[in-house]
Amino acid sequence: MDFLKLIQQLDELLYEVMSWLVFYPVTLWRALRHPLRMMDYSDAELGDPAERQYTDTLSPPLFLLLTLVLSHALELSLVGQSAVVLDKTGLGALVDDDSTFILMRVAFFSIFPLVMAARLVRARHVKIDRAPLKPPFYSQCYATAPFALMVGLSSILMRLEAVEWKLAGLVLLVFALLWFGTLQIFWFAQHLRVSRWRAALQASRAMVEALAGFILVSLIFA
Repeated sequence: MDFLKLIQQLDELLYEVMSWLVFYPVTLWRALRHPLRMMDYSDAELGDPAERQYTDTLSPPLFLLLTLVLSHALELSLVGQSAVVLDKTGLGALVDDDSTFILMRVAFFSIFPLVMAARLVRARHVKIDRAPLKPPFYSQCYATAPFALMVGLSSILMRLEAVEWKLAGLVLLVFALLWFGTLQIFWFAQHLRVSRWRAALQASRAMVEALAGFILVSLIFA
């Protein structure tokens, strides 16, 4: 009986993993084309029973994870292993293979949805706990994944030798920051029901906090 249960679990696992080949491109396309709509979709899906959530897309945290795996795969194929994995100095010595490096990137980029979600909850004058923090965190993962992919691609371009590629990488990084920052303004304005100027203040504060946390943690592992 245990063997049959194992076979059934493997069957379900295989189907789930292979379905990512279909649902990842769908989720990425929707997140790029209609990011705010996808963020609203995430909020709505969390209200459904667990077995009916995200049936036609990937769940937001999984989407972010797979995006960072894809970004790392592109980096390996185009420019080789990251210096963080190759160097063995300081806390960076803990990151000694691809798996730990991907987990580190997941932790780094998860700072953005966490800070944005916490900023929204605080702006609503609600006590921060798991219940009010989860919906905005999940919805922010849909926005953070394309942002992380653009940042990863810009990093790859800037590691290439040609000056043109380095410049293209810098332009892409600036575009990623502007795209993500503008999206946050619309998101805060929608959920706080305030003007875009007041939303820009909330978004700017959250962006500064998230970038500061991201850079600080990056320096620790540098």
